[in-house]
Amino acid sequence: MKHTQVPMHKTLLAAAVTALLLSACAVGPDYVRPATDAPAAFKETRDWKTATPQDQELHGKWWEIYQDPQLNALVEQVNISNQNLAQAEAQFRQAKALVESARSSYFPTVSASVSSTRSGGRSGSSSSSSSGSSGSVTTSDSLGLSASWEPDLWGRISRTVESNQASAQASAADLQVARLSAQSTLAQNYLHLRVLDQQQNLLDDTVAAYQKSLQLTQNQYAVGVVARSDVIQAQTQLRSAQAQALDNGVLRAQLEHAIALLTGQAASTFSITPAPLIAVLPEIPIGVPSSLLERRPDISSAERLAAAANAKIGVAKAAYFPNLTLSASGGFQSSSFANWLTVPNRIWSLGPALAATLFDGGARRAQSDQAIAAYDASVAVYKQAVLTSFQEVEDNLAALRILEQEATVQGETAQFAHHALELILNQYKAGTVNYTSVVTAQATAFSADLSALNIQNRRYAASVLLIKALGGGWNQAELPDNAMLNDRNATADSKPAAK
Repeated sequence: MKHTQVPMHKTLLAAAVTALLLSACAVGPDYVRPATDAPAAFKETRDWKTATPQDQELHGKWWEIYQDPQLNALVEQVNISNQNLAQAEAQFRQAKALVESARSSYFPTVSASVSSTRSGGRSGSSSSSSSGSSGSVTTSDSLGLSASWEPDLWGRISRTVESNQASAQASAADLQVARLSAQSTLAQNYLHLRVLDQQQNLLDDTVAAYQKSLQLTQNQYAVGVVARSDVIQAQTQLRSAQAQALDNGVLRAQLEHAIALLTGQAASTFSITPAPLIAVLPEIPIGVPSSLLERRPDISSAERLAAAANAKIGVAKAAYFPNLTLSASGGFQSSSFANWLTVPNRIWSLGPALAATLFDGGARRAQSDQAIAAYDASVAVYKQAVLTSFQEVEDNLAALRILEQEATVQGETAQFAHHALELILNQYKAGTVNYTSVVTAQATAFSADLSALNIQNRRYAASVLLIKALGGGWNQAELPDNAMLNDRNATADSKPAAK
């Protein structure tokens, strides 16, 4: 029987073709987005004021809805100089680099080497009468080029790339989460600061009114109309109001410092001049609950992490199958530099190698179980994020609706309190009531005004938190796709420049 020897290059070609055909196979489950039950409508939208047609959707610069130019400028500064955003942007670039690193495994590794060595030694006679020895020196010059490639037979590389791409998208969503958090925190701090400016005006007016009451009481005491106790009560009330006016500056200073930090500036050189509150309470477009799945970056991040965990199951399962490596090398090697790069001194090697783990004590099964458990955990995190988003929207819808009603009632309360104070002051001047009634009426009027400002601040905060809960105008379509992740020149959207 005659045996025909198959040339090595044909063997390698056949192995490569087989590898390419098998590389279309990827083990592990294909990703399917975890199912979630979204309610048809938000429960707390009853009696909700619908936004005008041109404002049916929140847009990227959602803070402009408050119509405050200084707020707009401060939030834009957050996008440029906030250090937390700089960190999140760097983490996204790191995740993007991991995608490129994983994709490099699709291609062969090629390396080159060149060397020139001289070696020598002595050889001597075994006879004791030998009087000397002769030395020998050899030269070896070599030039080589080698290549190796591991075909993606079972989808290990493709699943790794898939996982890293999903992780990079999650990192991009995390960047938006950090941006939205910084923006909303700044908006809350700024609006609270402006309410404190209003409160400072109230306290200054109250101090001025109490000074007039003290002067009135001192005048009446001087002519013997009232007792010394009335003067002491007026002085006590005045000092208490002055202390509150001073204490108001503590929180304002802290808010100013917090805004400096958010905008990437030193608190020592940053200041905001007191000014009237001009921001308007907006009518916020709500949409339907199902839209939150695409409008909230934290939900998108959790969903992408679930996709990454699913792909890692395929990576773990691919370890059960053998790895095929195709390698080739060639070059020249000679002991004579003059004849180095000649055909007779050519060397080469070519061939496939197949390796498989026969026994590992259950390590691969444990890794596969771990990957499956990690995926189940990521799905639970995703579903929890969805439920949390519904809760946050409902919480702030309820807060805005109820606080609006409370503001109306509190406004009427303040009007009645001031009217009662006016009547009691007139009665006190006429001598028909004691000064305790005046103190009580003044405290009631001041408390009513202060409560009205606190409600106003809570309404602003709830509106900002509602916008944040709705995603701040962001959309899942803004996530980088795989083509962008593979583009070395692509950068994160609105990359913050650290100062």
